[in-house]
Amino acid sequence: MKQRFVLIGLNDEAAPHFSEEVSAAIAAAKVFSGGRRHHELVRHLLPADAVWIDITVPLDAVFAQYEPYDEVTVFASGDPLFFGFGATIRRRLPDAELRIFPAMNSLQMLAHRLTMPYDDMTTVSLTGRPWQGLDCALIEGRAKIGVLTDREHTPAAIAEHLLIYGYTGYRMAVGEHLGNRDAEQVAEFALDEAARRTFEMPNCVILYGEPHRAPLGIPDSAFDHLDGRAGMMTKMPIRLLTVSLLQLQSARCFWDIGSCTGSVSIEARLRFPHVEVHAFEIRHEGERLLQVNARRFGAPGIVFHGGDFLASDCMALPAPDAVFIGGHGGRLAEVVDRVVPLLPDGGRLVFNSVSPESLQAFVQAVEAHGCLVGAETRIAVDNYHPITVIQAIKHS
Repeated sequence: MKQRFVLIGLNDEAAPHFSEEVSAAIAAAKVFSGGRRHHELVRHLLPADAVWIDITVPLDAVFAQYEPYDEVTVFASGDPLFFGFGATIRRRLPDAELRIFPAMNSLQMLAHRLTMPYDDMTTVSLTGRPWQGLDCALIEGRAKIGVLTDREHTPAAIAEHLLIYGYTGYRMAVGEHLGNRDAEQVAEFALDEAARRTFEMPNCVILYGEPHRAPLGIPDSAFDHLDGRAGMMTKMPIRLLTVSLLQLQSARCFWDIGSCTGSVSIEARLRFPHVEVHAFEIRHEGERLLQVNARRFGAPGIVFHGGDFLASDCMALPAPDAVFIGGHGGRLAEVVDRVVPLLPDGGRLVFNSVSPESLQAFVQAVEAHGCLVGAETRIAVDNYHPITVIQAIKHS
């Protein structure tokens, strides 16, 4: 028999009011579940013999407690299918039967308090999640972004994050205790003002204004360089060709080995914000350079790894779908030997060769792993020596 869940949405109202249909569902139920805050809100409405199961991490333990029961009534915030527990149940128990009584989610409520149309709003959850979703929306230039917060990703922390990476064209609306008649607060702020304030939980945020959009191809002169040595970075036309050959549109993870100024990592991040980018650089100055340049060009979320790539613990990282070798310290074959086994079938490896010898060494190294040599383009920029940009594709 399929397990059945009744999901009831709540806002922050201290004394929730339900329709007759929802009240009848509560009166007929025996087993209830929700967060501890939800329990405090509805405790007085539950039958005397009710069983309550707290929703806490790890969720495996929660679902194990659900197993003996044919039906569980779950209280959740707002709409249970909007970044909510309903989606979690559907993912873990795809055959379960769901009956849902949603309330307005907090971002809908905030938009209504602001009389702000929200059909064009991009929604992001930072509740127990990293910055990636918000970073992607910022890089894509979304003009209106609704953000669900938590105790780490507070409105102040979000405002500071935007200021650090140059997304200064936004204003911030914050809703606190939405639905609670006694405690609800809604206000709008400039980012620098929001970054200095403390906000009460629960809260949510809407960012709106003029988005920042990076140009296609950042001028080389705009980057901070390694000890002022502009010749050490991958030039813009070569950079764009390199990113093109990496074919990141379908990738999940990209490694930039020998990142130096971070120019390839930043260009890839700005063109394909959905991709997780890891930059490796042996020189200790690389971390500062990447931080300065990523903030200058609005490219948050690039993960830096310092030290010798060949001595690093790559197995602890997400496996790459594409790899660029921008530096190898004379150990090109060893780098290829290390990364090719980590690539999936069809994974791309791109190398910029400065000499016939390094080009031959790369071809020999990838062919030894059964890779197919793909596109190969020789290009010269200004008075610099010609570079051969070459792609290899892993083939099982």
